[in-house]
Amino acid sequence: MKSVRLGGSAVAVSALGFGGAVIGNLYRAVDEDTAFGAVDAAWNAGIRFFDTAPHYGLGLAERRLGRALAGRPRDELVVSTKVGRLLVPDPRGSARRDDAGFDVPADHRRVWDFSADGVRRSLDASLHRLGLDRIDVVLIHDPDDHWEQAVGEAYPALHELRSQGVIGAVGVGMNQWRMLERFAAETDVDAVLLAGRYTLLEQSAVDTMLPTCLRRNVSVLAAGVFNGGVLATDEPGPEAMYDYAPAAPEVRARVTRMAEVIHRHGASVPQVAMAFVASHPAVASVVVGARSAAEVRGNAELFGRAIPAELWGDLIAEGLLRPDSVLPV
Repeated sequence: MKSVRLGGSAVAVSALGFGGAVIGNLYRAVDEDTAFGAVDAAWNAGIRFFDTAPHYGLGLAERRLGRALAGRPRDELVVSTKVGRLLVPDPRGSARRDDAGFDVPADHRRVWDFSADGVRRSLDASLHRLGLDRIDVVLIHDPDDHWEQAVGEAYPALHELRSQGVIGAVGVGMNQWRMLERFAAETDVDAVLLAGRYTLLEQSAVDTMLPTCLRRNVSVLAAGVFNGGVLATDEPGPEAMYDYAPAAPEVRARVTRMAEVIHRHGASVPQVAMAFVASHPAVASVVVGARSAAEVRGNAELFGRAIPAELWGDLIAEGLLRPDSVLPV
């Protein structure tokens, strides 16, 4: 599988990446064997970029990913994790479930901390959970309400660790694009992880953020390309999710209209959703989560399929895609 270097760093990521939130029991529990099978399938499909975070399952995703990758050639894989939320033990919460969308015991609580000391403590804890000797990519995670501390303390700390060779690349990961654009324009980050704001359904990041990343040589890790699940199927039902909430009827109707056009060309919605995002020159990797080996294999197979050129023109003609969209060649 093709790999792309992140910004000015020496870290290269595979064009398709594995998103680790799901194996941290996002929305519902995934058993250990299923989680390990998903990671194994990703490796066998040629995926070499694996993204996780302490936030995902209160450390469960990091622990599972580390165990699943144990024994793999370390120089052949790239692992990214995140800083900004410290996990503090909370024994009183062990009898209840986590309230942040993960089906795990609430035996830890998340504490926002973008200080330099918090960054170092977070990385030490992540290394322990992952069982790794180093972390390749470190992303400042969701600093929406913490710009001053994130840019004034977390980023300089990571910049210094990168200059020392302790980590390979520095970035920021968020569900919004405006602050990511500021980081790309005002700092020397190698990458930004953008979740959900550049997809078949929404291209709000395309006008200024993605051009800024291209101009500043900041690579984009595109996550949330299925917008939470509604683009992961050709027939989104009432249970389909959009941005962590049930998809509105008008959103599901739009996906159904897309599916009608896409099917005329022998393709599928998730196939086209991944291909559309991957075609932008700012995007280095499309990061897709999966809860089973079958899902991983299915996504990898679709990712490798060619899309008929006429399909894009039909989506534009039907008013389902911007006429000025960046399209696959």
